[in-house]
Amino acid sequence: MKIAQECVGCIINQSVKVADAIAADKDLTTTLVQTVEGMSQEFSFELSPPEVASDVYEKMALLAEKEDLYVEVKDLSTQKACSFIPFLKEKLQNSDNKLLTATKIAVAGNVIDLAAAVEFDLEEELEKIFDTEFSHNDFEALTQELAVAKNVTILGDNVGEHIFDYMFIEVLQEFYPNIHFSYMVRGNPIINDVTMKEAREAGFDKLCELIDSGVNTPGFAYSRANKYAQKVFDEADLVVSKGMGNYECLSPSHRDNICFLLKVKCDVVANSLGENVGDIICKLIKENR
Repeated sequence: MKIAQECVGCIINQSVKVADAIAADKDLTTTLVQTVEGMSQEFSFELSPPEVASDVYEKMALLAEKEDLYVEVKDLSTQKACSFIPFLKEKLQNSDNKLLTATKIAVAGNVIDLAAAVEFDLEEELEKIFDTEFSHNDFEALTQELAVAKNVTILGDNVGEHIFDYMFIEVLQEFYPNIHFSYMVRGNPIINDVTMKEAREAGFDKLCELIDSGVNTPGFAYSRANKYAQKVFDEADLVVSKGMGNYECLSPSHRDNICFLLKVKCDVVANSLGENVGDIICKLIKENR
């Protein structure tokens, strides 16, 4: 996906969110907002929203003299997500369709998105997610692909959400013990996306193959990934892509067998999918057309 005009205002608004997150004083807040407004005059409409956002966030980090703008917020998101683990484990234990429940859990975590135009409450989402149908529902097709896959790569998205991804992979391993699973994260701090730091803290390096994609974008921009990440992405029998940023970067992609799992949180992505803001999506791209 390339950025739309609506994306410009959303990206500018993220400067205000950053200022709030780092408790910036009035002068720094003004500098951040005015800088991003200035950058917006030269946004390339040939790039995806995550590619544009990467340049904006790198500039804001320099201005704020802070390598990880959302480090404190990410810690809180992880703590909040972890507080739901007992509840979610009980849901899995009592489920008639454990794999579907685990998939719903992974999607519910996708509401933790500090760059979204529309924000959702995690607790509220978890209360209703199990009774909510996928508006685009390729879950059965996903299970068919998993049944024959040998290598599956999951593209991580946001911190906090990664705790639910961990539970999702645990269930996948239970159902498909012969699949080699890998979990791919961002190459450096960008918005509240998961990096090697948070993934290692959560134990992903002991759960499955943990891969630093090398990308500096809040989405898997293939051209910015390191050679190993590109190789893993290309050779996977199935890619499970979490969240809007990965969807924006991989629509379209040079490969097929990508399953997009996400919560729709902006009109631009909703229009691309032909769905509505608030919908949950399980969309398998089977053929590259």
